[in-house]
Amino acid sequence: MLRCDPARPSRGVNNGSVPAGTRDISIAVDRLRGGGLVAFPTETVYGLGADALNESAVRRVFELKGRPANNPLIVHVADAAAAREVVAYWPREAQRLAEAFWPGPLSIVLPKAPHVSGAVTGDGPTVAVRCPDHPLTLALLRAFDGPLVGPSANLSGRISPTSASHVRESFGADDVFVLDGGECRVGIESTVVSLADDEARILRPGVIGPEQIARIIGRGVAYDEAPPAEGPLSSPGLLASHYAPAARAMLVDSEALSRLWREADGQVVALAISPIVAPPPHRVIPMPETPEDYARVMYTALRMADRPRTAVIAVETPPADGTDEDRAIWRAVLDRLTRATATRS
Repeated sequence: MLRCDPARPSRGVNNGSVPAGTRDISIAVDRLRGGGLVAFPTETVYGLGADALNESAVRRVFELKGRPANNPLIVHVADAAAAREVVAYWPREAQRLAEAFWPGPLSIVLPKAPHVSGAVTGDGPTVAVRCPDHPLTLALLRAFDGPLVGPSANLSGRISPTSASHVRESFGADDVFVLDGGECRVGIESTVVSLADDEARILRPGVIGPEQIARIIGRGVAYDEAPPAEGPLSSPGLLASHYAPAARAMLVDSEALSRLWREADGQVVALAISPIVAPPPHRVIPMPETPEDYARVMYTALRMADRPRTAVIAVETPPADGTDEDRAIWRAVLDRLTRATATRS
């Protein structure tokens, strides 16, 4: 039986020996100022960083990831004052959200400042900004003294990286300098909330839910159920197929999983909360019962399952109950799993 243990996230080391520190940040800043790319840790996933005000560096991010040009990037900043520099205006609601949730896993969408390139925003009129909750990346942002784009540091559409080793599986050292800050403690991408028009809308679900946001801004917040079918996307994370392993993957209930054991042409690896025992040659990765722990280990578990011998990755559909906060996290988890198991074009 495989195991994905959420209890003890490891502390990362750079070059296999010493924690990332002042020297690494200095190297990273030099790379960024020269138009290069740096992968940095956040509490959510590792980001692929570039100078957000250097259009050629931003386009290099898209090129290296193989990312569609209409899929916007989130701009990472050190604080609310830095966020004001990349948006056209900074309303009181944005300030309240920043005070409540920053540093943290919340991205705020507002009309972009004129000097922010359309390459950052997928040629859309808005930009998403957030302050990440990781001391190493906050130190990097302050040392660089400017905003950084930071989509997930992986190939477009593939499983998001939650450790430095995951980043190195996708990119070579010549292309990307990796700041190793250990394993990500939240494990899924930030909530994206739009304040760009009259309605406050969650464009991408995350661990911060609408009820929490509504309590801060004093008005209702809804999930956006109808992202645009074409043209600039309003947020990252809206592509139908995303976060996907190389092996075929599907969402199943326990009954369907029992049929898969018998019918699959090759090894099935199941991610399951239920106490399921797999007949050989199949395998089970036990998943945590709590939404926070499940979210933290989900991408690592998908990577553990995605091996050359795996014919099918079968993910037991997670629950959707609990407190408002629990339901928000389960919704975000299911969003990622639905896209990870979607039919690929």
